[in-house]
Amino acid sequence: MPRIKKEWYDELIIVDGGSSDGTVEYAKQHGYPIYVQREKGAGAAFTEAIERVTGDIFIPFSPDGNFIPEKIPELIEKIKEGYEIVTVSRYLEGAKSYDDDLITAFGNCMFTNLINLLFRTRFTDTLYGYLAFKTSLVNDLNIDKTSSWGPQLLIKANNKKIEVGEIPGDEPARIGGVRKMKPLINGLSLLRMITKEFFSRSQ
Repeated sequence: MPRIKKEWYDELIIVDGGSSDGTVEYAKQHGYPIYVQREKGAGAAFTEAIERVTGDIFIPFSPDGNFIPEKIPELIEKIKEGYEIVTVSRYLEGAKSYDDDLITAFGNCMFTNLINLLFRTRFTDTLYGYLAFKTSLVNDLNIDKTSSWGPQLLIKANNKKIEVGEIPGDEPARIGGVRKMKPLINGLSLLRMITKEFFSRSQ
């Protein structure tokens, strides 16, 4: 949190999913606004945060150290160039992930290539989830309350001819906590979402 400079944002909301690691106490001690989500899960955290955002640009930010805070100004500047969505790519222009293992690296590559093939896109990274977008887009695109909200946002935006930009950015290794992502379960959920979007895109 100390690395996220106040001049980078107009509004900051911490969404807590029922943690027991001192997050709530830390937020209150340092004067950060905190909201305890009604439902569990990353999808619920995303949709419930969107309900409370008043700014025109929204940047979901992971608290586990996998996102580099200093990329926030770059994302905003890229939005100002005319893009409605800008993603940070771990595989663009020499960027890399220091958190990948063999399974996650394979999954990231496979699903990004699958999305590019099915939806005729040219993304280099669809699963990172570090991005900025116009807040108004979420209601327009009707994003589901799913852990795959990031890839779904990109797919739905592409289907509506919304221009998406990418900037390179490393993914550091996590600094705390345990990875809750289960490759098989999350992979199947992502595959269902991709299949659903593919067959509904012309409806």
